[in-house]
Amino acid sequence: MRASAADAERVLAALLELAPAGVEQVDGDGWVEYALYGAPGELPALPRGEADVAGARVSVSGDEVADDWAERWRRFHRPVTVGGRLRVRPPWEPAEEGLEELVVDPGQAFGTGAHPTTRLSLELLLGLEPRGSLADLGSGSGVLAIAAARLGFRPVEAVDSEQAAVEATLENARANGVELDVVRRLDLRHEPPPKASVITANLVRPLLLRVAERMERPPKALIVSGLLAGEEDEVAAAFAPLGEKRRLTDAGWSALLLLGPAYT
Repeated sequence: MRASAADAERVLAALLELAPAGVEQVDGDGWVEYALYGAPGELPALPRGEADVAGARVSVSGDEVADDWAERWRRFHRPVTVGGRLRVRPPWEPAEEGLEELVVDPGQAFGTGAHPTTRLSLELLLGLEPRGSLADLGSGSGVLAIAAARLGFRPVEAVDSEQAAVEATLENARANGVELDVVRRLDLRHEPPPKASVITANLVRPLLLRVAERMERPPKALIVSGLLAGEEDEVAAAFAPLGEKRRLTDAGWSALLLLGPAYT
């Protein structure tokens, strides 16, 4: 299934409700392609050709795959090392000595941290001094919140609008021996974000702008991601008086580190 990059996040959220075992994602130039694997009758029934998913027009195709599709799907999810010190891996990959590791099952929700938006957010997070509270907006599988707790941020709160993401965050935290202080469902389209010294927000542009409108008090540091090339300046300006300190880009995606005057 192929969707435009602008519609990718909401299409993915809809697919994960239909296929909670997970999807394979490939990013292209202005498009994102999702592959769902399963036995006959296990997958959602969607017509081939043009279809509507979560209010977005997508292109749907389907083919039979080899009997080893499950093993091939596993090989797609590879470990990711960020900043030379943090490694995120699926549970079937062996540990590597000398690195802080997070183990995330990609079958639970929203991948393992390999997507550029998550990797860039992790890199920016590693550059901050781990002091004070942190809130992760749109926690997905909990990678950023768990990493923050491991790094030493306290307390750590993770919120997401999807109950599946809340459950995945809790399960992944337990699997990594990490206790998050608050994990809850929160609809950022209609409710203000939680207050914290540091906030991470791996969301799409419209939702980031809504968060900026509803934010009652700016944090000392804010990491925003989920941005397509060309969206950075508008989103950064929406969070004034925070100012842009660092910008990272990869494969057409961007993440920003925004700091307030109180951050030292």
